[in-house]
Amino acid sequence: MLATGAVAVTLEDNADQPVLEPAPGETPLWNNTRLTGLYRADTDVDAVLAEFPRDLFGEHPPKIDILEDKDWEREWIRHYQPMRFGRRLWICPSWIAPPDPTAVNLLLDPGLAFGTGTHPTTALCLSQLDSMQLAGAELVDYGCGSGILALAALKLGAANVLGVDNDPQALAASRDNAQRNAIAPQQLPVALPADPLVARWQGRADVVIANILAGPLLDLSPILLALLKPQGSLLISGLLETQAQMLIEHYKPQILLHVCGERDGWVCLRGNLTTSPAGA
Repeated sequence: MLATGAVAVTLEDNADQPVLEPAPGETPLWNNTRLTGLYRADTDVDAVLAEFPRDLFGEHPPKIDILEDKDWEREWIRHYQPMRFGRRLWICPSWIAPPDPTAVNLLLDPGLAFGTGTHPTTALCLSQLDSMQLAGAELVDYGCGSGILALAALKLGAANVLGVDNDPQALAASRDNAQRNAIAPQQLPVALPADPLVARWQGRADVVIANILAGPLLDLSPILLALLKPQGSLLISGLLETQAQMLIEHYKPQILLHVCGERDGWVCLRGNLTTSPAGA
């Protein structure tokens, strides 16, 4: 499809067969995959189809649709409304006035980065942050995405938050959202994982948040723990309920984690560091 001029190609499950995060060594595949190509309106479709191998479609002839011209990257914003988390915190789209001006309101435009508050794991982390005493605290948001958790912590009273992500677009989105919420750049520095700034935060954080996936949470455990100061809190999510015990056991030698929230089969784990991480 790309060779015939498609401007975008999408592969989707065509048989209601969800594939979640694989176990180590597994590569799950859909049994039936729908392949969609997006072409310019003036494309000669017959010429495109002639380029494909004759046996590609088998018993399933291709379906051709004419789409209305839209900014598809931004189409989702029509369905994004203000949401409340915990007692005080509201996440509001930047283009909608907050429903409660006296609440703790975070104005958000995720751009192309993950993190709107609509995913259960983000919602779980936001509710936990609302329950914490964050006045004057220093935090690290590892895998910051849109910056939603870092900014929520700052709005709830944190002094400084370091945002870390391996996607430059996420760092750009975090900066934009910080500016939108009148957060000074020095309150929310953002960095790639290899940036020396991350190393300088070792042993400094009152709270480390990581809302990513089970595999990275296993691999990154030495880094996440090294960022915590003694008695600091670790808050991790991005986990299915079935993965929680594996993570609890993995972190158990250095920190006792417990399930602090569950929503739609996803969980959030939280615990306090009682000793300095080994090697820190």
